[in-house]
Amino acid sequence: MATGDDLLALAAQHLNEKYVLGARVPKDNTEWTGPWDCAEFASWSLFQASGKLFGCSQNNKPAMADAFTGFWERDAKAADCTVAVAVAKATPGAFLLRFPAPSLIGHIAISDGTGGTVEAHSTATGVIRGKVDGRRWDVGVLPPMISYAEPAEVLPTVPPSLVLRLKQPNMKGALVERLQQALADRGFSPGEIDGSFGPHTAAAVHAFQLTQGMLADGEAGEKTLQALGLR
Repeated sequence: MATGDDLLALAAQHLNEKYVLGARVPKDNTEWTGPWDCAEFASWSLFQASGKLFGCSQNNKPAMADAFTGFWERDAKAADCTVAVAVAKATPGAFLLRFPAPSLIGHIAISDGTGGTVEAHSTATGVIRGKVDGRRWDVGVLPPMISYAEPAEVLPTVPPSLVLRLKQPNMKGALVERLQQALADRGFSPGEIDGSFGPHTAAAVHAFQLTQGMLADGEAGEKTLQALGLR
């Protein structure tokens, strides 16, 4: 059985390759060198290491399977293989997963076990080495077809300072209203400018992020707020 270190080493061979949101990757094509999106990169790396599909629309057709963070959420919960983000941070080859909001995408990255990541990040940056801390993650994932070593030490993660996003009930406040106005001023309609972060605001954030080549998950963290002149 392949190890987390094996998976990480395989993924790291693809640093600096291109990212295209929605790219489709045949999971059984060993020669693929991009373009990628985050979930396709994660599922391809896992299949190449293990010969098994995970996080895909159909987990029995590697040449056609469509990877998506929502399918990663589904499969991780079904396999009962979620762990705390701090555990994934300390485990080479573990996955860090941000669940998608309705009608949007999430994000997924591969942990290097030392606080860094290998991930297909965005159009502007491609496949990069990133960081775990300072970002919003929902869970870590240890797919059962990979052998993971018990981490020697698990340190707390550092959460992001602020992320405006879809929640129940809606996030509300003056900063949300400023965000909506900044989006509207740039031609991205958030619907009513009412200080309530609903689906229309998330869609506008997503559209803005796409035009900037950013990670386009519809969540307004520090980088998105900075790009809109709100930080």
